[in-house]
Amino acid sequence: MIHKVLGTETEFGITIRNQPDFNPVLASSLVINSYAGTRARIQWSYDEETPGKDARGFGHQPAPAVGLDTALVNVVLGNGARFYVDHAHPEYSTPECYDALEGALYDKAGEWVLARASAAAQALLPEGERLHIHKNNSDGKGNSYGAHENYLLARSVPFGEVVAHMIPFFVSRQVFTGSGKVGAENDRPGVPFQVSQRADFFEEEVGLETTLKRPIVNTRDEPHADPARYRRLHVIIGDATMSEEQTFLKLGSTALVLAALEAGALPDPIRLARPVDAVWQVSHDASLRRIVDLDDGSAVSALELQWRYVEWIERFVSGADVGPVEHRVLGLWKEVLEALERDPLETADRLDWTAKLRLLLSYQERDGLGWDDPKMRLLDLQYHDVDPARGLYYRLVRAGRMRRLFDDDEVARAGAAPPERTRAYFRGRCVDQFGSAIVAANWDSLVFDVGEDALKRVPMMEPLRGGRELVAPLLDAAATAADLVKALGGDHGRAGTQAGSS
Repeated sequence: MIHKVLGTETEFGITIRNQPDFNPVLASSLVINSYAGTRARIQWSYDEETPGKDARGFGHQPAPAVGLDTALVNVVLGNGARFYVDHAHPEYSTPECYDALEGALYDKAGEWVLARASAAAQALLPEGERLHIHKNNSDGKGNSYGAHENYLLARSVPFGEVVAHMIPFFVSRQVFTGSGKVGAENDRPGVPFQVSQRADFFEEEVGLETTLKRPIVNTRDEPHADPARYRRLHVIIGDATMSEEQTFLKLGSTALVLAALEAGALPDPIRLARPVDAVWQVSHDASLRRIVDLDDGSAVSALELQWRYVEWIERFVSGADVGPVEHRVLGLWKEVLEALERDPLETADRLDWTAKLRLLLSYQERDGLGWDDPKMRLLDLQYHDVDPARGLYYRLVRAGRMRRLFDDDEVARAGAAPPERTRAYFRGRCVDQFGSAIVAANWDSLVFDVGEDALKRVPMMEPLRGGRELVAPLLDAAATAADLVKALGGDHGRAGTQAGSS
């Protein structure tokens, strides 16, 4: 099995109240440029990126032209993350994380980064204008923006098997990955409250798109690593999650299913009769009793589907070499499903959608609000505000009503320092030490100007190389970027076996 290096990409909602000529691209640029933490403002290199390459073996398109927004505002942070403007949103892409626990930590660090960048940008606005940033997925006006996940997968796994096994898993995992939403969108049937913010916007089973005709399984074949060895499963079906335990479970359960698939430890896949319809049908039933049809004529609930995966993963884990984090994921997975079966609101201390539902029901009872009252949508949105002083999620945390995995100091450290067991360590340390010498970057390379005629590119094709144990001595000994490149072996040389394959 390939170790499941993983990460998240989150587009944040943004608006400036009382700014009549609000432009989301300019506002996003202001936020990113205002961030005062360690960073290197660089050109993002698209030379090795292939967003138009389809894992099914067709549909290859050339890399897109660099847009004005991306060309102007793109930074790599000292923690190894990317922070940039994407589709008129500020986007934070975590560094490569070793496991689901680290992934949940660096995802939460993204909120820390956005909160600080937002506060700095607010100080530059005219009096009366107010900047708001939300870690959510829908503006309530028919627009949805992404919260994506990425998992390292062996190239040897046939993509058709990935599709067959992951469609029912993605459809049913909404019961513990949803962030909750008042109402419905995208011409779906009306509903007072639903489990997921993104479910209404999925219209295909399999496809390459991410912003139109969104598919349950995305086929982008862009590994950001050695393409002969790896795939990167780019997961676009899922909500941005505030709860630390929920993010941990979302990442950890998916990584375990992929590991079992890679090991050949899953039985024949379950096949849904109408997967696209099942996505919104599961989301629209907050009682979790709705059943969906299978192609063999039977019907099951999303909870029943998830219990099947748990049973398979328990068997897989009992005979596989997995660590304590994976066992912790499995324990939480079972605990959450058991609570959801008894009463979904039992999970309101660890799942965003049930925490939000409980909060909204309390406001309804106190103030006599109906689901169609505008205040309900405002409260829905306020749950996701990244400003700890305003966000309702953070209010629940301060009241001791939401479980946490990390304390504030751990989150702050993750916002500043990179993970230590992946190539993100090399990237983050280079930004910290030699940021002014980095002229371009992408996930699998850094390009340095060391004062010579030619720029020096350091390839980083192995996600599990370039961690602290391997490269810290080189970085500690290098006074300049030129020293580092020389120690790595020049433009290529030892870079392929030291940090270059990081």
